[in-house]
Amino acid sequence: MSQIQAAPVPVDDTLTADEAYRMATAGTRMVFRGDYHNARQLLSAIARRVPDGTGSRKRGSGSTQRTTAQPTTALSTTVERFYKYRQARTQRARVLSMLLVPVIPGPEIDLTRAPDISDAWTNAFGSLKEPTAVSLQELLGAIGAEQWRRKGVYVEALGACIHPHYGTFAPVRGEYLDLVARAELPATNKAFDIGTGTGVLAAILAKRGVTEVIGTDSQERAVACANENFVQLGLQDRARAVPQDMFPEGRADIVVCNPPWLPGTPQTPLDYAIYDPKSAMLRALLRGLAEHLTPRGQGWLVISDLAERLGLRSRDELLKWIDEAGLRIVGTEETVPTHTRAADPSDPFHAERSAEITTLWKLMTP
Repeated sequence: MSQIQAAPVPVDDTLTADEAYRMATAGTRMVFRGDYHNARQLLSAIARRVPDGTGSRKRGSGSTQRTTAQPTTALSTTVERFYKYRQARTQRARVLSMLLVPVIPGPEIDLTRAPDISDAWTNAFGSLKEPTAVSLQELLGAIGAEQWRRKGVYVEALGACIHPHYGTFAPVRGEYLDLVARAELPATNKAFDIGTGTGVLAAILAKRGVTEVIGTDSQERAVACANENFVQLGLQDRARAVPQDMFPEGRADIVVCNPPWLPGTPQTPLDYAIYDPKSAMLRALLRGLAEHLTPRGQGWLVISDLAERLGLRSRDELLKWIDEAGLRIVGTEETVPTHTRAADPSDPFHAERSAEITTLWKLMTP
């Protein structure tokens, strides 16, 4: 029998950070009544008290000082550290989700000095017909996503911006995009982009001269995002996205896929672009690739070796799956990370991230 969740407890500007943290860790939902900026400050104060999963220790419950990483014990393997980190991050997200704010039709945040959230809310969650209370952390995510959507992410390979929607992963790592932008095309009649997301890889192929590019995605919001980007880029005559779990019908000269790089269970909408439970998408892609390639077509698998460096998947496993799918490797293109986390020594997995290699595997049938 499912448990009935208790109604949230009303709180206001007088609530201390220590008391809010105590209530949040106990699983008590709090709906804030008062000033919006005070609510944000309270959320930040709670966040400073929650273990962040890096193995670091706070210098006092309310301190804003940087934490000092604890040394890894000899008995702690990289994969063990990663799983502990993921567990801590999940718990952290749960605690932060306990602070709610009231939202009324409009939609508007029913707090003083609250910003206009009408576009951010509508684009993320749809219309609002009745008053509700929503996690402030989740709402801030929607507000941030709206800013990304308006500003866009400049993609050098396109010479233009891609505009991610709420719940679609922003293409902020340009190095893997460059792999697709420079790899030699086997032909230019048709290409499939599996798990298209924002449509960025499909757009790159279309701009390179592929006559027809079909992107697929299981998420409706991603399909809408990709098609909107194709229109903004003037590529709608060459590229389109359709709702499909994996492959569209037919065969293509190029089947490109940038699957989630890490085996694991997604916890948030954005996690689906990062975590692939038991490498299910990767394995399904490889199993179905041969029957969707033209005789001289190539499958382009774009994937990082970070999972291997973390001990989550081995190179031998990947090579075995490629061989079992009846595919052969005809070439590779490699690149190293340029993102900020790879250069951040305070990252708990700095050694693995800084050594990471992303590879475009070119696969063909025998």
